[in-house]
Amino acid sequence: MIGLLLIYFIGKYFADLAEKFYKPKWLYAILGIVIYYAGTFIFGLLLGVIQLLSNTDFLTGIPDIFLGLIALPFGLFCCWLTHFILKRIWEKKARSEEPEILDQL
Repeated sequence: MIGLLLIYFIGKYFADLAEKFYKPKWLYAILGIVIYYAGTFIFGLLLGVIQLLSNTDFLTGIPDIFLGLIALPFGLFCCWLTHFILKRIWEKKARSEEPEILDQL
């Protein structure tokens, strides 16, 4: 249930940004959700590589729910970073497309 709420708010976060800059909001809502899952997946891979390189079994005794909770902040960080980058790019593009007041005189 909490996972569905998280997906909803991530999608809404990206859809609101896309709507503000007149982009297709469903596309960017889905992109935000995909970015979240990709971020948690990459973090899981990094944990696996660390376990292999350190030659320990620190992940074998941890329940799956705790691994999901450990990966959650990394997925949220990837979403925030993507949102930040998109917002900066679109704001910069919108500023460059605004007509200058002096050009109209």
